[in-house]
Amino acid sequence: MTPAPGRADGDGGRAEVGGVEQRGRARQSAAPTPRRTGRDGVQGTVSGTGARPGPGAGSGTGPGAGSGIAAGASRAADSAAATADGTGSGASGRVPEQTRTEAGGDTRRAVRGEHTHSEPPAPRVVRRHSVRGQILDALRSALVVGELVPGEVYSAPVLGERFGVSATPVREAMQQLALEGAVEVVPNRGFRVVERGARELAELAEVRALIEVPVMLRLARTVPAERWAELRPLAEATATAAAVGDRAAYAESDRAFHRALLSLCGNEQLVMVADDLHRRSQWPLVSAPAVRRADLVADAAEHSALLDALETRDLTVIQSLVREHFAGAPD
Repeated sequence: MTPAPGRADGDGGRAEVGGVEQRGRARQSAAPTPRRTGRDGVQGTVSGTGARPGPGAGSGTGPGAGSGIAAGASRAADSAAATADGTGSGASGRVPEQTRTEAGGDTRRAVRGEHTHSEPPAPRVVRRHSVRGQILDALRSALVVGELVPGEVYSAPVLGERFGVSATPVREAMQQLALEGAVEVVPNRGFRVVERGARELAELAEVRALIEVPVMLRLARTVPAERWAELRPLAEATATAAAVGDRAAYAESDRAFHRALLSLCGNEQLVMVADDLHRRSQWPLVSAPAVRRADLVADAAEHSALLDALETRDLTVIQSLVREHFAGAPD
């Protein structure tokens, strides 16, 4: 019997017998057609990992599927960028969360604010210390003039009301004074002003002389006479404060004069140490009598006499003046 005429079908690997196509031909036609779900891309068998791609889906060149995924990814990236730079919704008033990380990145670390390699760390907030500095200066002046009495305990809230500020800058300033030795911390109460005696003042005067006398003798040999004239206005400022009996202003101008004199040696560390010793020597003693205006005037006059001796390079007078000036400084 002669077989019925037919042809080979290269697509399905089956033969068409008698014009009837067998089921083996191209099962591609049975693949489901992706459904569109509005403008957000494609929904169907091509949905990411684990799905079998239809024609053209893997390469992105198939009809509709590749272009829909690319469009959806582009819109998602635009949305993430808008959120990251603060132009999207919900970005105002808080640190944006990291929506994408590098390979192996941890989004949770970014949400917590920790540094990741995919974005720079957030800048630290710089805290201003102007109020604290002003309170510290005011407390130092109060120590010098005796408004803060040795042995008394002062609380930060009470002092804050006095200065018209919160307790925080007062507490911070008091902590600095505690480091300097002016006050000591009393738990749950505040800060007690340290009680000082004549022996401590004498020890401070001795240390100051050991540091400053050799420096001034060296400066007298090396500094030109005209340089000492530049310090005359500072010496006059101490005389002005002494004349009106302003002890706080005198204490500040007195330290300014000595700092400027010692700075000519070029040793910044020495200047800082000497200034700290000088400030501590200005704190009042326990039950000390009030400083008289005449004492301030006499002390200020020694500044001008010291400049005269430095200009003439009279080493004997310089040494004597400095030692007497430290020992007889107003306490």
